[in-house]
Amino acid sequence: MPIIKVEIGQYDYPFAGEFKFFEPGPDGRVVRPSVLIRLTDEDGLSGWGQAVPVPSWTYETVETVTSTLANHLAPKLLGADPADFVDIHRRMERAIRPGLTTGQPLCKAAVDLACFDLAGKQQGKSAGEFLSDKPGLSELTLSWTINATSLEAAEEQLASGYGRGYRNFNFKVGYPQTPMYDLALAELIHDFTPDGFCWADANTAYDLETALEVLPRLADAGVEVMESPLPPMDVAGYRALRQQGALPIVMDEGVIAPRDAETFMSLGMMDGLTLKIGRTAGLWNACQIASLAQKHGIFLLGSGLCDPDLSLAASAHVFARVGIDKPCALNGPQYLAETLDVSGFMPVSDQLVVPTGPGLGLRFNGRAEATLTIVAEAA
Repeated sequence: MPIIKVEIGQYDYPFAGEFKFFEPGPDGRVVRPSVLIRLTDEDGLSGWGQAVPVPSWTYETVETVTSTLANHLAPKLLGADPADFVDIHRRMERAIRPGLTTGQPLCKAAVDLACFDLAGKQQGKSAGEFLSDKPGLSELTLSWTINATSLEAAEEQLASGYGRGYRNFNFKVGYPQTPMYDLALAELIHDFTPDGFCWADANTAYDLETALEVLPRLADAGVEVMESPLPPMDVAGYRALRQQGALPIVMDEGVIAPRDAETFMSLGMMDGLTLKIGRTAGLWNACQIASLAQKHGIFLLGSGLCDPDLSLAASAHVFARVGIDKPCALNGPQYLAETLDVSGFMPVSDQLVVPTGPGLGLRFNGRAEATLTIVAEAA
């Protein structure tokens, strides 16, 4: 059944705690903004999607996502088969052309998620079953994020995560922190959970000289991987860090489309790659990137952008199907104080059970529907 109606709306999830990418608004509240989309077919079945813009991490905002969905993508979706994922992405690429890479991937991810959700409901299949015929993992282990500019605050965050059942931790390094502080933080985390998976993420904040000096010492402190130490186009820098061999080098920012991933892999810039379904324009491209990683011998980690319920469920389907067995830095359950889901999906500890229902497997409450406005509808 083709898509005959497109609706969109904004929902801001209340935030719990502090995270460097989210600052208080004019009213003093910290929220995790999201843009919801609902696609409806001729039989009245609906599929939900979600965009998770973070302007301090990427260039997309709620305003750009909303206007692009309403004015450019929604009209192109009418009459489309939601299960023809190749055609769906072609329609989006023709409406919003790529530059060096996919244009507005977080926005396009919302459409991709909604198509997987609707197609799954039409065919009685989970989103993961569209990605692979082989059974995936039934649950994922989550990692707790440490984002603290003082060791005292870091100790409180470690204790909070441990109290919630988390035993693996990822932590932020680089500006505004100093390299010496980063080393002290790594030692603190390793001493707290010596058997846990310790993952450092610079979000491209180091320069090459600093990275070459700090990475061997981070390794001595118990860190197991270094994510995004440099800006993604610093090809020579990434190759130099791999040649140094102090830590496995993982890329995140900058790896958006499958062709980007293959280029960076072929240039020898990474040992591992972090998948983010928002950054890759959804599940379809994320799985293509995972296949390329397997071809090139690149290991995979899973992460997100403080993903709320729907985007979190989509991540779970992808990560389970591609077999990510390392703790995933999906910190929506850590930072978000509310959910629209009424199926009981959101975890209370570090074990995330992959939904098994049709589509993305969630059920939304009335607050989600109340946000929606029709932006495209077949005559």
